[in-house]
Amino acid sequence: MQRIVIIGTSGSGKSTLGQQLAYCLDYPHIELDSLYWQPNWQGAEKSVFQQRVTQALQAPKWVVDGNYSKVRDVIWKMADTLIWLDYPFWLTFWRVLRRTFKRLTTQEELWGTGNRENWRTTLSKDSIIWWMITTHRKRKAEYPPLLAQPEYAHLDVLHFTSPRQTENWLKGLQLKSSSQEQGS
Repeated sequence: MQRIVIIGTSGSGKSTLGQQLAYCLDYPHIELDSLYWQPNWQGAEKSVFQQRVTQALQAPKWVVDGNYSKVRDVIWKMADTLIWLDYPFWLTFWRVLRRTFKRLTTQEELWGTGNRENWRTTLSKDSIIWWMITTHRKRKAEYPPLLAQPEYAHLDVLHFTSPRQTENWLKGLQLKSSSQEQGS
């Protein structure tokens, strides 16, 4: 497990798990949102985004989180492990709501771009809340056929359907890492 990609719908906790896993394994963490989003909520051109991702993946070990189909083939072909956070709609919806309102309140800057959540976007069809509502079912249906494709047969797929499953797996990994460090 040296090149890990974490997928799941918005609000599933991809970035949080990515940070935790990268810390636990002492791997670089690559958040695709930070490579895609530019100031004024402008997405990078496809070629620029692909170049950024390709450059980030040059490290021998990494943890990537995100669902961008524009770079999926590049990442999935290089990855050896795929973690799918496949949580229920109500849970991811609640998480997206909570995160959005926290960001609205704190005016947290995202990805060093100057981008911040705002009420105008939050209450529009461009909001992350609306995105999550409209993509949750689609992602759930989209991933099994993708993962069944022969070009992804090399991936060790970990499919977690609850945060408890994910937490238990991560704790087990942390214990294993700790005991290996103590044994060295």
